[in-house]
Amino acid sequence: MPEPPNGSIADLSVVIPTLGRQTLDVVLASIGAGSAWPTRVVVVDQSDGGNVSRSVRSLERRGIPVDVVRAAARGVAAARNRGIERVITRWFAINDDDQRVAVDWLDRMHRRLAVHPGAVITGMVAPGGPSVPSSTTDTIPRIHTRPLLRRDPLFAGNMATSLDVLERIGPFDERPPLNGAEDNDWGYRALRHGIPIIYAPEVIVTHLDWRDEAGIAETYRRYARAQGAFYGKHLRHGDPFIALRAARDLARGPWLVLRSVATGNGPLAVLGRAEVAGILPGIVAGVRMSRVTGQP
Repeated sequence: MPEPPNGSIADLSVVIPTLGRQTLDVVLASIGAGSAWPTRVVVVDQSDGGNVSRSVRSLERRGIPVDVVRAAARGVAAARNRGIERVITRWFAINDDDQRVAVDWLDRMHRRLAVHPGAVITGMVAPGGPSVPSSTTDTIPRIHTRPLLRRDPLFAGNMATSLDVLERIGPFDERPPLNGAEDNDWGYRALRHGIPIIYAPEVIVTHLDWRDEAGIAETYRRYARAQGAFYGKHLRHGDPFIALRAARDLARGPWLVLRSVATGNGPLAVLGRAEVAGILPGIVAGVRMSRVTGQP
């Protein structure tokens, strides 16, 4: 069996939630081509067919153990939680089924974890085309120890941490209104627990471009409503910082729409309209969310 040049990393697993997209084949191939391999890959299958089992065979043939977990509950938070529950190594990394990893992704992630064992590591998400809803190409390393007013610092499709850190923060919140901002909520809770989020630009994934214009618009609407639910969840507990963030985003949507009209920027208009339509209803949904046993 072929082995990566640097062997396997014995204390690190990789969790990949999937809906069975065709991009999963690309993602798994990139992990198999890596300069180091995880001790195990946990693929959480939320698809309706059998394509996922076929896709993972490429890794198994190379000698990488793969654990395929069926998850009946929909939502990426539920998928991530079901995958993490199967992790028995000290550390775990999370990747998405539409994000191809760089050849040295796992090596670099592991080095960061070794230096910062009590932190959450996140990295660069490079756009793989023009129709990518979220990316970050900042080249400056950053250590975040407090929440940001303008954005959320965690990219859960390119992150890693330890089971010890997870135990302090708790699982991803699986409640449906948060689907699309569950990572922002989890990262916010991490920072409120005093756990730093380290942005490591050398830890790179590429967000593959597979959505059409309608898909991008729908994704932005879902993100906006979920972001509002994230705010509503914490507003229910009287969080003044979240109140400030929510007020900023409620004003930002109309401003983006006006700016798009003035500049003729179509993509900006799509984003602005999504925020106008989604943030406030999301806040209401978040405030009204019923308490679910086991949810943070």
